[in-house]
Amino acid sequence: MTTLGRVGLAILTAATLATSACATSTAPSKESDAPSATGTVTLVTHSSFHLPEQVLADFTKQTGLAIKTVELGDGGELATKLSLTPGNPPGDVAFGVDNTYAARPVRAGVFDEYVSPAAANGAQDYALAGMPQLTAIDFGDVCVNIDTRYFRAKNLPEPVTYQDLAKPEYRGLTVVQNPETASPGMAFLAGTVAALGEGWQDYWRSLRANEVSVTPNWSTAYSTDFSGSSGKGPKPIVVSYASSPAAEVGKDGAAPPTKALLDTCFRQVEYAGVLRGTKNPDGARKLIDFLLTPAVQATIPDEMYVHPVTRGVALPESWAKYAPVPPKAATLPADRLADERDGWVRQWRQLMGR
Repeated sequence: MTTLGRVGLAILTAATLATSACATSTAPSKESDAPSATGTVTLVTHSSFHLPEQVLADFTKQTGLAIKTVELGDGGELATKLSLTPGNPPGDVAFGVDNTYAARPVRAGVFDEYVSPAAANGAQDYALAGMPQLTAIDFGDVCVNIDTRYFRAKNLPEPVTYQDLAKPEYRGLTVVQNPETASPGMAFLAGTVAALGEGWQDYWRSLRANEVSVTPNWSTAYSTDFSGSSGKGPKPIVVSYASSPAAEVGKDGAAPPTKALLDTCFRQVEYAGVLRGTKNPDGARKLIDFLLTPAVQATIPDEMYVHPVTRGVALPESWAKYAPVPPKAATLPADRLADERDGWVRQWRQLMGR
């Protein structure tokens, strides 16, 4: 998302990863009380990555390795930039390549093969066929979100489906992201392909005729253009996440003024992988293991507004009410996404006159 975009280049320090660290462990074993190494592991990620400093500090205390983070833009930019440097990586481990972009860097030889032992406790449920280089870390569902206050004030029925967005009564009300530069935009485009089949091109023609707005990234669409967010922009319909309404709960616990349309969702899974050519492969593997520990996974909903993949991790109370997992989120095979995604984007560009 993910959603925060707050981490710049930083070195975070701190405390001891159990040699038996896996998704079911909650404390380091006695054998791992002393750090096993010194130095730095460089995490290459997207601009929405954020975890509490104390949680990241625990990694250093547990392993002796400091974490250095390097941002490469949105999730789509991250995958594209990594694909240009196979074997000569800008870091040791990457996090944030999602299923809509994953096959490109994998086919380019960006990652070494590694499946975390901790993945057996949930992450393997989201494994990509034929891609053992990547370990799932979180998932989210890209869905249309609406500002419910707008529709009440205008006495206008709320949209429900993809097709509704193309109706005349919703002309000029929707903002989406460019699928070339933003992973939510790519997920939304893939969702229309999955839901509408061969009719997806006609659908986008109708959206263009209905004056849909396109922005380069999620933060502009949601935080600036969307009327239901803090930016209070002019658009009451935006592509975001099923979990986004939980971020809009009032400080007093009041219900959010937004909701996700659960018939418009596409499942997006984010992965981590060891970068081929890393000088610290052991540190990279330890960091992937660490990202799947319950201590880290429990912070993901509040920090990045996506769901953890490790089983048994409790969600914030507000998520039960306002961030339901869509019962029928659309998906597409990673190989099909890899083979056809560029063609979809080219056609989208032509359809949208860009």
